[in-house]
Amino acid sequence: MSQLVRNRTRIDAIGIGIVILTLITAIAHLYIGSKPDEELHTWFLLNGLGYLGLLVAFFLPQFAQVHSLVRWALLGYTLLTIILWFFLGSIKDGQLDPFDITVKVVEAVLVILLFIDSRRDTRRLAL
Repeated sequence: MSQLVRNRTRIDAIGIGIVILTLITAIAHLYIGSKPDEELHTWFLLNGLGYLGLLVAFFLPQFAQVHSLVRWALLGYTLLTIILWFFLGSIKDGQLDPFDITVKVVEAVLVILLFIDSRRDTRRLAL
């Protein structure tokens, strides 16, 4: 087993942060999707499930060989969610919902942690 695969099976502070922030984001989207009066409820449910699926793939040893690809998919998925919020979220109506802002901050920090994690893997591979 390569050093990178062995390192990925251990969860460090960055990994714990990625887990917590991804779970918060997934739960927030599932919560919004569970509201029957939400016109985009199906999309929110799918978004939350997508976060959960990518989180599982991010940490399962079976996906260790494509870990970098899964990380970039999760990072891109999160960025897409943030961008779509500007077009479909409360901000398009000129409102700033505190719940939305909180979730977007969580997602922004998640993007930063995923980027930091990618830089660490790059350094590990260089060694």
